[in-house]
Amino acid sequence: MIDPGLKSRVVLVTGANHGIGAATARAFAAQGAMVFITYLRLPMDGITTEAVEANTPGKAFYRAQQARSADEVVRAIRERGGQVEAWEADLADPATIPQLFDRVEGAFGPVDVLVNNAAHCEYPETIFTTSVGSIDRHFAVNTRAVVLMIAEFVRRYQERGGTWGRIVNLSTDAAQRFAGSISYGASKAATEAFTRSIAIEVGP
Repeated sequence: MIDPGLKSRVVLVTGANHGIGAATARAFAAQGAMVFITYLRLPMDGITTEAVEANTPGKAFYRAQQARSADEVVRAIRERGGQVEAWEADLADPATIPQLFDRVEGAFGPVDVLVNNAAHCEYPETIFTTSVGSIDRHFAVNTRAVVLMIAEFVRRYQERGGTWGRIVNLSTDAAQRFAGSISYGASKAATEAFTRSIAIEVGP
């Protein structure tokens, strides 16, 4: 088996109470990494209990997952002997980001791997229905928070004289076009552009 060198590394995964983020957290923990999860529970907004209990595919099931805490993910990792902590936080608030890194360092030490997975998506959101609020909400989480998370990671990395680090930003083909949720696609495209430029600046 290939050893990816993750044992005892400190990994911060955002948006990890369900889906891709939860799977990512479990995968890192399985490699011996110390995992810190952050997440934000979103309201159900009219999704019925019956739809959730029936595991209705599509919007109802997905929204139900978004409304969950990270308790199940934390429990699953610990049952397998992994080290994990979690904190619910809204990354749309810039003041949250340094607090988050402080919490990770208090629990495990400096962050070695940053995984920017958290995302905000409103659907449908078209050119006929978009608003200032919708645009701002998408970019606050999907773009601004990602860049500020990277900036905080890099600042602390430099201050401690780090010699090993990784940043993983998740995106989607929606960055090319996403009619029906235009701000989501555009915010992901902006994050991809930031990622390419930042990679040149911090890669060395």
